[in-house]
Amino acid sequence: MCVSIGEQKLWHFHAGKLLARHKVSTSRAAPSCVPDSLGTPLGLHQVAQKIGAGEPPGMVFKGRKPLGFTWREAPPEQRGENLITTRILWLDGLEPGQNRGEGCDTRSRHIYIHGTNQHERLGSPNSHGCILLSDEAVLGLFDAVPEGAFVWIG
Repeated sequence: MCVSIGEQKLWHFHAGKLLARHKVSTSRAAPSCVPDSLGTPLGLHQVAQKIGAGEPPGMVFKGRKPLGFTWREAPPEQRGENLITTRILWLDGLEPGQNRGEGCDTRSRHIYIHGTNQHERLGSPNSHGCILLSDEAVLGLFDAVPEGAFVWIG
């Protein structure tokens, strides 16, 4: 997969063929690998863990655990929040000193590719560092992409 912060798009490739293209939302802050920067990290990553198999589309997650309701069923005070929904692809940086290791670690920053309840904002920056997709898009990627798959963010 390739993610373009400038274009707010994700391209899913397999064996050199483009399988899908999706609008995404990356961070509102400038790209960054620094903890607490709220920036989307740059460079080469891999899908370290896939979370949410079997949950219904729109399921809301907190701390990588399903909360038992979808974003459409969320309490009114949560509906305006940018929620983690449907599926989570937890990323791990592969470049020591850039996005892996002390002071720059993508995985310890809990950077994911995940669904969002704010579909209308896809295509423009709207996250706190994660890569946001529609529920439909993240379901497709979750089913198609194995753990260990490479993700380039640039």
